Amino acid sequence: MRKEHRPNGKKRLAEMKESVKVLRFGSVVPISGSDFIREVSQAPSDVWVVVILYKEGIAECGVLMQCIDELATRYPATKFVKIISTDCIPNYPDQNLPTLLVYNNGAVKGNYVGLRSFGRRCTPEGVALVLCQSDPVLNDGQNRNEQSREAVIEGVRRKFIEKVVADHEDRDDDGSSSD
Repeated sequence: MRKEHRPNGKKRLAEMKESVKVLRFGSVVPISGSDFIREVSQAPSDVWVVVILYKEGIAECGVLMQCIDELATRYPATKFVKIISTDCIPNYPDQNLPTLLVYNNGAVKGNYVGLRSFGRRCTPEGVALVLCQSDPVLNDGQNRNEQSREAVIEGVRRKFIEKVVADHEDRDDDGSSSD
């Protein structure tokens, strides 16, 4: 009877190790120029990396950083890093900030310059929707299959719609409707 439980114990241990491996990020990690290759370009091929180029004191960078902080918590299997723009790209123009770069398998898969890339008002839901337009960038770490990716993308769409509806209802509650 003891031997019957051993294989299940090994299987459970393997599942737990896999779960820990998948849920390995969960926050925005500051990096320097010398960390970039190791942290971004050489990330494992199954890991999507979202890089925010920013500078302190630029309001738009703060707005996008708040969105990215929330997404990093919500999608712990996606790696989020931040780097001061000129530490990454010397002489990078401040008017291009903030900039989001999306990497996978050592290559740039997306490049979003400025807040206008994320719609009229920059929200975590709007940023998530843009990031998932062409590739399954965001990963909640629940599963590693296609069904899980589709569930994440559907959840992103649902949250975006809920946010738009809630914002619209809030405006109506303020007495700004034209009835």
